[in-house]
Amino acid sequence: MDQTIEILLKALTFAAQKHRDQRRRDQPQSPYINHLLEVARLLWEVSSVRDAATLAAAVLHDTLEDTNTTPDEIRDIFGEEVLGLVQEVTDDRSLPKQRRKQLQIEHAPHISAKAKLIKLADKISNVHDLLYSPPHRWSLLRKQQYLLWSEKVVAGLRGSNPALEQRYDELLADGKKLLDTEKETP
Repeated sequence: MDQTIEILLKALTFAAQKHRDQRRRDQPQSPYINHLLEVARLLWEVSSVRDAATLAAAVLHDTLEDTNTTPDEIRDIFGEEVLGLVQEVTDDRSLPKQRRKQLQIEHAPHISAKAKLIKLADKISNVHDLLYSPPHRWSLLRKQQYLLWSEKVVAGLRGSNPALEQRYDELLADGKKLLDTEKETP
């Protein structure tokens, strides 16, 4: 357990430094680190993940994609397993956004079991934020499209963790109701 706490604290410090100037797109512009903490918390509390590499990779899952972090930095500090997990859930930012989204759907069934847990917790966190602290200026249609897309990604992650899947399903059902209500409100 001590090794898990040590690597997790190291990952939190690293991620906080790398994402220090980033904000979420919600109305209050929450610090980006809040999202990373939520992904790790979901893994710990909902799915009882205690694996150090999985928890560290959850905290680091956006560093390659959204910061100037290099794969070598992650490998040198956290090891090959953590780097591999982070790479499995990282989008190729050189591709157009729609292509990246399609690749997430296509790759989801083929990533490792640990990467599936991270990806599923990430989708739960993103859908929660979309519904209860939505990105500034997102239209109803864009929110609905995100929910539909997230369903397709999660379909490829099914069978990885019943507790996380149930949390996602409940959140998705709430989201559909909430967005239907938003649609009806003039």
